[in-house]
Amino acid sequence: MIEIILFVILAVYVVFILQLIFGFDKVKTFVRTEEKPITKFSIIVPFRNEEKNLPKLLKSISNLNYPKELFELIMIDDFSKDNSERVYIKWRMENGLIETTLLENLRLSNSPKKDAISRAIPILKNQWIVTTDADCTVNKNWLLTLDNFIQKNNAEMVVGAVVYKTKNNWFHHFQQLDLLSLQGTTIGSFGIEKPFMCNGANFAYTKKLFTDIGGFGGNNKIASGDDVFLLQKAIKSISDKVHYLKNTDAIVTTKPENDLYKLFMQRVRWASKTSSYSDNYSKILAVVVLLMNLSLVAGFGLQVLGTSTALSGTIKWETLIIVFLIKYAIDYVLLFKSNVYLRNGKFLLPIASSLIYPIFCSCVGIFSLFGSFSWKGRKFNK
Repeated sequence: MIEIILFVILAVYVVFILQLIFGFDKVKTFVRTEEKPITKFSIIVPFRNEEKNLPKLLKSISNLNYPKELFELIMIDDFSKDNSERVYIKWRMENGLIETTLLENLRLSNSPKKDAISRAIPILKNQWIVTTDADCTVNKNWLLTLDNFIQKNNAEMVVGAVVYKTKNNWFHHFQQLDLLSLQGTTIGSFGIEKPFMCNGANFAYTKKLFTDIGGFGGNNKIASGDDVFLLQKAIKSISDKVHYLKNTDAIVTTKPENDLYKLFMQRVRWASKTSSYSDNYSKILAVVVLLMNLSLVAGFGLQVLGTSTALSGTIKWETLIIVFLIKYAIDYVLLFKSNVYLRNGKFLLPIASSLIYPIFCSCVGIFSLFGSFSWKGRKFNK
């Protein structure tokens, strides 16, 4: 009976991943042409204790291949306790041609990042808002590609990709695989016209749209989700004007974590908003993924522990290995496609990572349902 349940979960999982693989190919790569840039952007960057990361982000913004009169930079300091503000001021003095403003965050809700973005929006001089994070760097043609895409599409919201810049160690590569799966899911969901996920490190939308759909209203009690909840509200309102921008010049690079605890807390923060998703497809997919990983962990656990002959005999080793290999194969296809687009390099899905990932995913999923998490030196409850 348990083996039948395991195969049923696997079958449902495979169907969902095959849908995403099919959807991934339906999102065509955007080819930039030489139109004159006309879109005016306001780049919003909330930050807290980012003195080590800000220099790289600010340098990449200085190097943008985009007319400086067509964009502004709004920095919101979320009560940093380090020298982040000093780093920014030094950069501003060296880059006087870029219009930029520094604000202090105004805490009004349980979500510091949503508060920071909401703090900036009333003073923006431009119609298009672009958000990124302080630990990111942007491609020199980031805004140029975004402008070209906007000119060619009837868009009011545009989602872009995020990838890690990794060092040559297993821990970083493990995180890269996890992020590749999230990015592949994002692109695939757009391809099957069921988008529900995006990343605020590379996210653009009009000020008008933000106002029309009520901004972050309705989910301010949730610490995370300045991106996905806004996306889901936009989909309900004007789905035909929400697009995914698939172009390597539009990819934003960020940093992986160097500490297991911080990685776990980050993933718990990301997962904690899943139960508040507004559409059934995303909720069902999240449950299926969690059940798939939990069932593998439970099955292998029963066999390894062997504390009860009756229990350990309910699932054969051969069954677990077959289920794992099928999951491995279907995951590999989606991850391979994501890697070709995001990293354009060789790809290998290590067996070790694939064995550890179900345990990591299960722990994150369960903890996100019941536990609290820490973020930027603050603690947030579920």
